[in-house]
Amino acid sequence: MKRTYTRREALRHLGVLGAASMLGLGGWKGGKAWGAPRKRPNIVFIMADDHASHALSCYGSKINKTPNLDRIAQEGMRLDNCFCTNSICAPSRAAILTGKYSHLNGVINNRVKFDGTQQTFPKLLQQAGYQTAMVGKWHLKTAPTGFDYWKILPGQGLYHDPIMIEMGEKKKFEGYVTDLITDAAMGFVKNRDKDKPFCLMYHHKAPHRSWMPDEKHAHMYDDRDIPTPETFDDDYAGRGTAAKEAEMRVADHLNEKDVKIAPPDGLTPEQLKHWKYQRYIKDYLRVIASVDDNVGRFLDFLEAEGLVEDTVVIYTSDQGFYLGDHGWFDKRFMYEESLRMPFLIRYPREIAPGAVSDAMVLNVDFAPTFLDFAGVAVPGDMQGRSIRPVLGGKTPGDWRTSMYYQYFEYPAVHMVRKHYGVRTERYKLIHYYGDVDEWELFDLEKDPHELHSVYDDPGYADTAATLKAELTRLRAELEAPPDDAA
Repeated sequence: MKRTYTRREALRHLGVLGAASMLGLGGWKGGKAWGAPRKRPNIVFIMADDHASHALSCYGSKINKTPNLDRIAQEGMRLDNCFCTNSICAPSRAAILTGKYSHLNGVINNRVKFDGTQQTFPKLLQQAGYQTAMVGKWHLKTAPTGFDYWKILPGQGLYHDPIMIEMGEKKKFEGYVTDLITDAAMGFVKNRDKDKPFCLMYHHKAPHRSWMPDEKHAHMYDDRDIPTPETFDDDYAGRGTAAKEAEMRVADHLNEKDVKIAPPDGLTPEQLKHWKYQRYIKDYLRVIASVDDNVGRFLDFLEAEGLVEDTVVIYTSDQGFYLGDHGWFDKRFMYEESLRMPFLIRYPREIAPGAVSDAMVLNVDFAPTFLDFAGVAVPGDMQGRSIRPVLGGKTPGDWRTSMYYQYFEYPAVHMVRKHYGVRTERYKLIHYYGDVDEWELFDLEKDPHELHSVYDDPGYADTAATLKAELTRLRAELEAPPDDAA
């Protein structure tokens, strides 16, 4: 197996880049040599909540169209292998802010309060002269720090007429949350200090459960059924206990609040499952349509303000989501639909339009990347690596070929067992621990839907041993907590 980029090498590499930036030696240009100094770019980081990449048409969605989000991909780059390190809302957000895995930033699950005194990329940008803002869904249980302006939803927030907390003061706003968050984002940009570059975190609540569309999109898809995914009727026979016992099945665990009305009488179990799926997936896609419209409105606003050339624009989600895949909704598992994040980025000065990369990128890479763009040295304790060379079209030869994942929240809602694992370009090894001690191994080339674990197949014994060694190496390098498997 090809060796991954070591932490020592990463720190040495980042130190060189940071020093070059601080000395005014310019920035990466199209993957080529460092060029002349230029104005530090603005950074707009747009993030949705639970937006699966397979619900974006630029990723080949079979169920919806997202023309405005596709525009970012068409004018910049689409990353095809961007992954989260813990597929749940608050932990992913904390990993993005700190550039560190959950076990080091402290937010291992949705119950823990984020320690706002710790180092984050907005604080470092603020110290370097950036004006910083956080607008929309925060979901970290403590007040934002490191921001000159913030206006956030309390907790999950409401879709209609939400309360928002603006610089510590609670206020109720009339309207639809996706529109209101976009209005606030544009208001910050309009009223910013124009003598400073800015970093705006513009974060949508949608498409988080329970998927309440606005009036404009309320009747989209009324005239047709949304096709079910190939694995909709998965019986979990090819895996261990965890998949069988998870409580996020469309058939059994979507409730009346999710589907909005009581089901018709006389449906068979199979008919009821399909009825629930249609109620769920149509509302999910409707709230995404509103996100798409609003991102389009924001992109048009940047153009009208003359900010396109000097602004890095990113669109992502805090993790993936099951759109009926394996018969599920929600996320949490290390399986592909949950692990994979969309990541679209536009920066005309450095990123070629219509570019695509299959480099393995993680959410802990976001903070180092933003700092790199800003010319700020990346702290040595951040566990991610700047993806700026990848965005310039030249993935370094020593780029990672494996990644580590760990999920901690059990027992809890959806009852997904604790697990950690390693994913390489072809294989995935998962270890469930705690009250079980089970392993799964998937050959993603032969079994892309991860239906049949080959962990006990003698033909994969050498592969399993190699992956276990890599998993052990990553856990040591990343200072992962001790295994408490039974």
